[in-house]
Parts: sequence; C-alpha cells; structure tokens
Amino acid sequence: MSDYRYYFCTDEAGASLGLDLLDRVFEDEGLPVATMEIDEDRKIWEVSIYAPGEPDETLRQRIAACVAADFPDAEIQLETFAETDWIAKSLEGLKPVRAGRFMVHGAHDRSAVRPHDLAIELEAGQAFGTGHHGTTAGCLEMIEIVMRAHPSGPCGVNPVLDLGTGSGVLAIAAAMLGPVQVLATDIDPVATRVARGNVRHNHAAAQVHCVTATGFHSTAFRDAGPFGLIIANILARPLMRMAPDIRRNLAPGGSVILSGILASQRWQVLAAFNGQGMRHVQTLWRNGWVTIHLK
Repeated sequence: MSDYRYYFCTDEAGASLGLDLLDRVFEDEGLPVATMEIDEDRKIWEVSIYAPGEPDETLRQRIAACVAADFPDAEIQLETFAETDWIAKSLEGLKPVRAGRFMVHGAHDRSAVRPHDLAIELEAGQAFGTGHHGTTAGCLEMIEIVMRAHPSGPCGVNPVLDLGTGSGVLAIAAAMLGPVQVLATDIDPVATRVARGNVRHNHAAAQVHCVTATGFHSTAFRDAGPFGLIIANILARPLMRMAPDIRRNLAPGGSVILSGILASQRWQVLAAFNGQGMRHVQTLWRNGWVTIHLK
C-alpha cells in the first residue's frame, strides 16, 4: 500500500485561496491540505491534499471540481510515496521544543532536559502533536498561563477536558501542572491508543483518562464534567460548530483554550464563542496561528 498526494501549481495568492477552498470541503474527512513554495525565483507554489492507500480517481475528480471555478487551468497531478513511517522519519531530526516551562523531546534528547523543566517525552506515533507545530506550542504555553493564574492554583480548573487529544501532549501537560483529573478524547482510535501510551510513558495514567469519542455524544463527557478547563486544538470550523457544546460542558467560571486557528480565522472563532456568552481574555500568536483563551 502507498500513500499519495494530489496537487496543483499556482502562485502565493492562489495557494492561499486553494488552501481555503479545499479545506472547506475535505477537512471533515481528515485529509490534510497543505501549501508549499517550490520555486522562489519563479514564485511557484503547490497546493496538495494527502491521502492514505492507493490513488483514488474519484478523489482527483472531486478536487478538480472543487477548484474549477477559481483555477480553470489547474492540472491536478499525482505523486505517490513508498510505504514509510513519515512521522518517525520526521522526528529523527527534530530538536527539543520549549514552550513556557515545558520541554517536549524524544528519548534521544533526554540529556537536554534542565532541572526545572516540565519535560514531556514523546516518540514517533500516528497522532498529531509533537510540540513543534505552532498550535501545540501555543497551547502548552497558554495552559501554563491559565492554570497558574487561577486564584485557587492549578487545582482550581479541575476537571480538565482535552478535546481532540492527538498525541496526548496537552493532557499530560495539564496533569503535570497540578492535581487535576483530565479527560482526553479523540475521534480516531489510533490517536487514543497513541495518547494512552504517551500518558503511561510520562507517568500520568493516574490523572489522565483517554477515550475515543465523536463530538460530545459520549457519556464520558457527562460522567467527567462539567469542566473547569476545556482545551481544544482542532480546526477553526469544527470549533465554531462545537461552540454551543463546549459552552454547555464548561463549569461556571471555567476557561476555554482554543487553537488550530489561522490568524485570519481569529475573528470568526471569537464571534462564534461570543455568541455563546463567552469573552476573550488573551491571544497568543505563533507562526501564523493563534491560541485563544476565553472565559
């Protein structure tokens, strides 16, 4: 079995438009959309959708139809990859990442941990969240700010919900900061399994409970909540759709940390949560992405 991508070439403005067009259609299917500059001198960019398995002509036709109005001359091209653990390969060269007092690292970088670091050790897995992406690093920094600023200390936000946990790194971070119970959920059972392994590896299993759950339909939310802190590092549009459910599962006076949001999408997300009676407290900006704290 191979992994593959469909892509087309455009300029920088076209790449931004293409990313938005494809993201609207394919984000709920879990197909990553990406842009990349491939020729700086000629100002050529690529817009890509990555997919697992063998190439699918139906997917190519859907992509072509999605961009046809704005890119009538786009040639949808195909690139296939040999079966490779891309996450493991990419992590080989990654250096430790610091966000506030947190340091996220692999086993090969244990020697870089300083005495007062809150060190989270992750290895290659099949779930998002190594700390190297601006959204994950922003969330780590914001979690520390919010939990330490609570009048009752970190335990004042108990219990915590990590919605869309991925690797489990944010749930682990919350557990490291204080004696809180954390519900870590993901729609992907592979992510849940990876998160559970990382939680055990970082000695947080007594505090973090990992569950596979779609939306807020699982009884796990009712059993564990309402939550003093909800962390959701997903994508802007799903976050806006879930705003009413997030508000309903938040304890009175609780905090929400949102990320996975492009800077250009910030006002839309704020409007959705303002409509639920929540107010903006702080925004952190990292590499074109934002992390938002609301109450």
